[in-house]
Amino acid sequence: MIASEPPSQRAWLGVCGLIFAASVAATIAGAVSMSATGDMPMPGGWTLSMVWMPMCGQSWSGCAASFLEMWAVMMAAMMLPSLVPMLLRYRDAVGATGAMRLGWLTALVGAGYFLVWTVLGSAVFAAGAASASVALQWPALARTVPALGAGIVLIAGALQFTAWKLRHLGCCRQAPSHSLPADAATALRHGLRLGLHCIAACAGLTGILLVIGVMELRAMALVTIAITLERFAPAGARAARGIGAVVIGAGVVLMVRAGGL
Repeated sequence: MIASEPPSQRAWLGVCGLIFAASVAATIAGAVSMSATGDMPMPGGWTLSMVWMPMCGQSWSGCAASFLEMWAVMMAAMMLPSLVPMLLRYRDAVGATGAMRLGWLTALVGAGYFLVWTVLGSAVFAAGAASASVALQWPALARTVPALGAGIVLIAGALQFTAWKLRHLGCCRQAPSHSLPADAATALRHGLRLGLHCIAACAGLTGILLVIGVMELRAMALVTIAITLERFAPAGARAARGIGAVVIGAGVVLMVRAGGL
């Protein structure tokens, strides 16, 4: 329990709580701001989010920077509930060191973790902006987007059953197999490694979020709950498969609505 933890540990958990609360508030504010701009109706009965396109007077570089800022805040809100246990396991694995140094090393692990997610965000924006441009220029292709989205959801559900998914999920749930040296390079590498495993484990669920809407608050909440459940449930593999079954069912419904079945 938190009450039995040393003061430094309780203070660190308090900082994590404040960061989480701030990121949630900023994410909600960003989503409300984006919804106020409105989405563009597209052939095929779907809408194109303006998050992928520069606003009036905005450059593409400015648009990308705005997206990455939004992405970083959103990932902090979504991933912190499942990241904190991983950081606690890191702190337990580090050899004896001062509380201040341990705090900085833990921050380095978190920085490495979110750096990987930020790099992914850059790739996501590039792909999303390119897809939006194609959809705007080719109405015939735009009409296929609902069916393509449903297909992505089906693939995401199937991915939950794969050994690849479960292996990376296991890496996110397990404590380090040996003690770790208390140095910055090791902390940063550990954070980068956790980020890569997490991205792989969350690949399908992240894809669902992008299909439904990258700034859709209900979708973010559901994906966050699913990711956290996989990490905390006593039987993580069973939880992942259960989530996969639900996702496949949702994909079938979306495919039927899109006229693909």
